[in-house]
Amino acid sequence: MKYLIVGLGNPGPEYELTRHNIGFLTLDRLADQQNTVFKTARLGEVSLVKYKGRSIHLLKPNTYMNRSGKAVNYWLQQHKITAENLLIITDDIALPFGTLRMRGKGSSAGHNGLKDIEANLGSAKYPRLKFGVGNDFHKGQQVDYVLGNFPQEELDELPHLMDRAGEMILSFCTIGISRTMSQYNS
Repeated sequence: MKYLIVGLGNPGPEYELTRHNIGFLTLDRLADQQNTVFKTARLGEVSLVKYKGRSIHLLKPNTYMNRSGKAVNYWLQQHKITAENLLIITDDIALPFGTLRMRGKGSSAGHNGLKDIEANLGSAKYPRLKFGVGNDFHKGQQVDYVLGNFPQEELDELPHLMDRAGEMILSFCTIGISRTMSQYNS
């Protein structure tokens, strides 16, 4: 079985520790734990994790958040992976910081990365792991908030939360989305 796990984010050091880059950060941590490294390839950074008989392809698109769909679509076709075996890791301002929620499908909820993926795939029917980053911003300040760095107290909590997200990713690839949602969604 093959899977494509995509962490959304923006390339470049200026975005590294921003809320919008939680997808990249989560995949970096998973790759470290699985003793694999990312390599530059077409439209992104890629890595391969072998886990319990599964080939889990990790992707960090280098197309910037708003154009993530092109990279996702390319790598799905490249590896002949179906949308059911795709998982997108994304920040979500509608969830309190640290809340992790897996869904089998859904709307973009205004998230430009998800909008572009939907446009490129022609569907919103693909699994996603939403990582809550909270919404502690004033009206009109959303862009500054998601492109802002995590404060220190949240940075201190991230390793534990990213470990849990990694467990959810591996669970998705082994026992499926329904059982993973039952076990991990709170």
